[in-house]
Amino acid sequence: MKNILASIALLIGFAATAQDHFSGISTSNRVGILNGMLNPSEYANLSKKFEVNLNGLSINVANNRIGFSDLSSNANLEDLIFKGTTPVNMRLDGEFVGPGFAMRILKWGFGVSTKAVVKFDIIDVDPTIGDAIVNNNIVFNTTLLNNPNNQRLSGITYGEVGLSAARTIVDNDKHRFSAGITFKLLFPGSYSNFGLSNLNGTITQDGTGAYLTTSQPANLNIAYSGNLADSFTNFSDYTSSVFGGLNGMATDIGVNYQLKDGKTNHKIKLGLAIRNMGSMTFNNSNNQSTNYTLNPIPYSNKLDLSIFQNVDNLRDVETILINNNYVTKVDGNTKFKVNLPTLITLYGDFKIIPKVYVTGYMQRKLKKDEANDQISALNIYSITPRVKLGFFEAYLPIANNDVSGTNVGFGFGLGGFYLGSGSIITALTNDSKQADFYTGFRWGFL
Repeated sequence: MKNILASIALLIGFAATAQDHFSGISTSNRVGILNGMLNPSEYANLSKKFEVNLNGLSINVANNRIGFSDLSSNANLEDLIFKGTTPVNMRLDGEFVGPGFAMRILKWGFGVSTKAVVKFDIIDVDPTIGDAIVNNNIVFNTTLLNNPNNQRLSGITYGEVGLSAARTIVDNDKHRFSAGITFKLLFPGSYSNFGLSNLNGTITQDGTGAYLTTSQPANLNIAYSGNLADSFTNFSDYTSSVFGGLNGMATDIGVNYQLKDGKTNHKIKLGLAIRNMGSMTFNNSNNQSTNYTLNPIPYSNKLDLSIFQNVDNLRDVETILINNNYVTKVDGNTKFKVNLPTLITLYGDFKIIPKVYVTGYMQRKLKKDEANDQISALNIYSITPRVKLGFFEAYLPIANNDVSGTNVGFGFGLGGFYLGSGSIITALTNDSKQADFYTGFRWGFL
């Protein structure tokens, strides 16, 4: 387990490269596949009759503990992560947008898109537990634990293929209204989850070790599938098993309205979409999802946390707990379902003066992150001023999310090429707790 915690710190330090994927460019005035992936109704508004997406990459890191100044200091990242009393929350995820094609014919728009997703999350983890494992032979301390939250370590990889259709329903000199739908075929790759809820007890550190005792039962879920059954911390295990077999489906639906400004531009554009309504099933040969009761742990049989020091996968954690009679099995399955994070997305793009626009954006998750079978998501609010000069566009996203707070970024599009970050300005001028980077190329014609 210490290996897992150390790897978390290394991931945060390594991935200084965010929390709103493709922030700014996905609501660009140049409407393409990225806009359609945000809201399928946008396929009816394609700027060109045909578009080919070659590639796109977005890497996101957000946390509520470590800022950029910490990365350049001599401080131990493990100590910083688990300092204080507030729960630890971190998100590391990447989206790899692959080849795609879209076209607009009369009042219809159609699209085919591909995407791979890699995610690792720490959700509401009590810092006392992490600190005790990291410093189990160093400090002398006794700490009471009373955390009703479901503390999760969760990782997942999966791929998706989107099939989209949209239609313009109203189109006259002043108004345009469109609606669209995307069906997503899901290809689960690997999954791993450790969820511990209702933990009530004491951690005692006496210079020889760190020991856990509890006064009442707690709930524990341990699940793994694919490569993440063998290693929870090796980054190559995430990237080498993104696409599995087809075993899930999800749906996006969306609408948008435009107050037109001439034939091709708008004064106001409003969009609403509900995304990721669906789930996928993991059914590999080494699958397991088991619910346990963590039995009360008396001082006479206290749990020595040092036994997790050299563990880097959840199957070994499970074996240790079973062999030492710390858990009682409640139920288990070799086939289990994982739910996508259903989101409601709302945005408005407003023309201020010629060539200058401002976009407001809101993303709200409709399900809580605490469920063991739930992929996490962030609540996001942003305002993005943008300047559009022909085939060049520059924008300044200012966003707030519920993990890393407020960040300011910068990005630009030049023809089909785009490059940006949702936090680069904050990172350079302030102690940002978010780091991100995205880039890609698409080609529109006719």
